[in-house]
Amino acid sequence: MRFREKALAKLQAPDELDVPARLARPQSWIALAVVAAVVVSGGIWAAVGTLPRTVRASGILTHLQGSFSLQSPVAGQITGVFVSQGNTFPQGTPMFTVQAGDRTEIIRSVTGGRVTAMLGKVGQVIAAGSDLAVIERVEDQADGLVAVLYVPAGEAGLIRKDSTVDLSVQSAPAQEFGVLRGTVQSVGQFAESRQQISDFLGDDQLGERFTSLGQPLKVVVRLTDGETASGYRWSTQNGPPYRIDSRTLVTGAVHLSSVKPIDWVVL
Repeated sequence: MRFREKALAKLQAPDELDVPARLARPQSWIALAVVAAVVVSGGIWAAVGTLPRTVRASGILTHLQGSFSLQSPVAGQITGVFVSQGNTFPQGTPMFTVQAGDRTEIIRSVTGGRVTAMLGKVGQVIAAGSDLAVIERVEDQADGLVAVLYVPAGEAGLIRKDSTVDLSVQSAPAQEFGVLRGTVQSVGQFAESRQQISDFLGDDQLGERFTSLGQPLKVVVRLTDGETASGYRWSTQNGPPYRIDSRTLVTGAVHLSSVKPIDWVVL
């Protein structure tokens, strides 16, 4: 076996015999220690740390029983309008009169409620089944609002009753007034069609809006009471300096139970 002359000369030098062999540079040990610390810290965090999870969905503020469209049972010309938008009334209240041939028909509300939209006006000629008004069902004027969220079916199964919810309200910018607080009151068992949503809200456009990504599940959110101008609790101390009304669009963030990072690895 032949060796290089320089290597042999180095081995023969007496001043080199007592020099310890260098296995690694100090900088390498430092880097190794840092990597080991990161790995250990990551393992501890994965085992004991938690990650928040949320499900976001659009919805609307309304009363628990929803709304309906008041329709004319006859064709003719509207000759009288006895309510206006925002009025509340008991069951059986005269709403419109319609001249149908030689007789005048009085159209009454089939339930107590509140007018949220007026569609008919004096002098208008209508067909049988025409929408005259949108009425929100309100049994008691003290009944509070709820938020109804329409959650994609694939995500609704993660939501549980009493989960906390943050609501961004269209009429109260979150950047200025914060978000409205609430908790999940109920989660629907079955996906809802566009027609079902339209019937509940009394608005075909809303039915189309909330089913644009498919048939969702209805999640009812109970608003948390608070000593504010709106009557509800907000993420800021006071919230908006005015009351919020029904039929206001919202975006909800439903907070789910936290998950440990290690669970994702195990699963």
